[in-house]
Amino acid sequence: MYVDHAFSISDEDIMMETSYTVNNKPPVKEIALAVSLLVCGLLGIIIGSLMAYNHVGGDTAHGVFFAILGVILFIPGSYYTRIAYYAYKGYKGFSFSNIPPV
Repeated sequence: MYVDHAFSISDEDIMMETSYTVNNKPPVKEIALAVSLLVCGLLGIIIGSLMAYNHVGGDTAHGVFFAILGVILFIPGSYYTRIAYYAYKGYKGFSFSNIPPV
């Protein structure tokens, strides 16, 4: 029986360092950006809503603008903050490598 060892997998092949290894170190800059987007988005939604209903200075158009801007900032901020939180807690399927680099 002939066995072609050129394409076999040995223990040495498994133990080798490859470029596909998962780096599960928390990316600090990316997480800081995600949290700042989340906070700025929340502030924009709150201040824009208050401005739209004339409780705080400004008119309705400026309030709607700030509320829409807040939503645009809030969506990616909450998404990546959630991924970072779940990766930190160790939930299955979540990793810090799912957060794109800045």
